[in-house]
Amino acid sequence: MGATVGEAVGLLDSFFPPALKEDWDHVGLVCGDPAAPLRRVAWAVDPTLNVVERAIEWGADLLVVHHPLLLRGVNSVAATNFKGGIVHQLIKGDCALYTAHTNADAAIGGVAETLARKIGLRDLRPLVPAASDPQAGLGRVGHLAEPVSLLSLAQRLASLLPPNNHGVRIAGDTAALVRTAAVLPGAGDSLFDAVRAAQVDVYVTADLRHHPALEAREAADFAGSGKPYLLDVSHAASEWAWLEPAAGRLVSGLEVLGSRVETWVIREVADPWTARVGRTDE
Repeated sequence: MGATVGEAVGLLDSFFPPALKEDWDHVGLVCGDPAAPLRRVAWAVDPTLNVVERAIEWGADLLVVHHPLLLRGVNSVAATNFKGGIVHQLIKGDCALYTAHTNADAAIGGVAETLARKIGLRDLRPLVPAASDPQAGLGRVGHLAEPVSLLSLAQRLASLLPPNNHGVRIAGDTAALVRTAAVLPGAGDSLFDAVRAAQVDVYVTADLRHHPALEAREAADFAGSGKPYLLDVSHAASEWAWLEPAAGRLVSGLEVLGSRVETWVIREVADPWTARVGRTDE
């Protein structure tokens, strides 16, 4: 017997327990029949129109994404709006949609842990432990094998991310040596208190707004250490590294159940920004 969508959902729920999600979040199977046969699984950060079209064209029976399509309540999924249009495309294309969002952020082997290991951090622990499982939780804190300059760490981070128009923004002395870091893929300026409590050299995150970032730097300079320095990247790019290992876990889990599936990680970063320009004068 081949795999089913429901078997994949069961494995994904075991890897990224829904109980770890934030209260405001919505995760799990969005649309699709659990009894449907599963041969191909596509993966992406965002369920955009382009991603859905590409997944269906490839013949995906299931699309696994990080960001929810229907995070906030809707009154209609009519094809007259883009979210309803996506749902209709999925149903017509016999492609189920599954979301692993903040539960995947917090899970062991999840989004934060993947990026932390990618940049070389060791002895990881959650930045904010989950109440239900202190080994899981938001973000990760760890240390590098050897100190590197802030600029070198930023360059390493940039090399690991897919192409995007954001790049890596640096706040701090680029020549300063860093060894300890806190990592939070996705929007991270709400956790500065936890980062300061962790006493790390650098905070790697995304979506840093002007005032929280500026106040964090002012507080660091006032304290005399200048730390934590900040590395700010594209929101979607910071979460992309999780897709490949998560896809591999699903393949392995289904093989244990006696089923084989194909997977495809769609290399698309759904940033809204398509280009950037800047002044060249000093």
